Amino acid sequence: MAMQRRIGRRSVVVAGLALPALACPARAETYPARPIRMIVPFPPGGGVDLTARLLAEPLQRELGQTIVIENRGGAGGVIGVEAMARAPADGYTLSLTGAGTTTAGPHLRPLPYEAVGLTHVTRLVRMPFILAVRNGLPARSLTEFMALGRSGDIRWASGGIGTSQHLAGELFKQMSGLAMVHVPYRGTGPALNDLAAGIVDAYFGDPATLTLIRGGQARAMAVTSPERWPLLPETSAAAEAVPGYEAENWYGLAAPPGTPQGVLDTLSAAVRKVLADPATAARFDAAGLHPAPLSIAEYRTFLARDTETWGRVVKAGNIRVDGD
Repeated sequence: MAMQRRIGRRSVVVAGLALPALACPARAETYPARPIRMIVPFPPGGGVDLTARLLAEPLQRELGQTIVIENRGGAGGVIGVEAMARAPADGYTLSLTGAGTTTAGPHLRPLPYEAVGLTHVTRLVRMPFILAVRNGLPARSLTEFMALGRSGDIRWASGGIGTSQHLAGELFKQMSGLAMVHVPYRGTGPALNDLAAGIVDAYFGDPATLTLIRGGQARAMAVTSPERWPLLPETSAAAEAVPGYEAENWYGLAAPPGTPQGVLDTLSAAVRKVLADPATAARFDAAGLHPAPLSIAEYRTFLARDTETWGRVVKAGNIRVDGD
């Protein structure tokens, strides 16, 4: 009987020790507590890829966690963004986005994700497109290029049907009336390679095109900003030949639908702080990628306006994406 009382007392003591552990809720994880995957929805070598790599190093210092970049190209960027959209909504999978995957995309085809339903963090950068041409093209000025374009002798490339590059070129074609032939590629890198090889005549490109131009592998014919661009001061603005023409390229950062507001606020604040740093901003500017972060509310307003703009272009051009 005495032994039973001792066992009973021992059981009570053990149970008592366990009670505080049961009463204490699990401590919430402070974001970020582990590496973050950043999907680049295009192959290496383009402006989207360059933006991610310029951002990753200072952002991981700011957040205190490694940023792992994953290139996942295809379908004009849709495959990579879809992979992000289907990931857990915990802030550990992000993706770069642009017009082709968010604002223009819904007008082009049914998307495997809801573009407006993504957790849009902030716009990262903005810049004009560069109309670059192969070195052997018999046009030395924008006027001569326009003359060639009217004859239908220009084959122009983009990073894929429905990409922002394609839409900028399509808007130029609509406003100029040129009979140019579009040649879509599976990403910026392959398009740049064929421009350098002289396989295509022209390319509406992102700032990655500057590498070819500075290396003498292609020539800048025009930029899509309303005025000339300081990085290419001798290059005409397309509006000099096509009054009123303007097209802006941009890249943003998104997370899966339903990402917690606290995570979104942390990411947005960290990215904006990084892009405001003079040294980081200078590296972006030198690459032709001009930092242009927006608050969450400002970014949503921008996306709505951009959606309306490209919707008109897609409708006028009867552009449709049927498959990869």
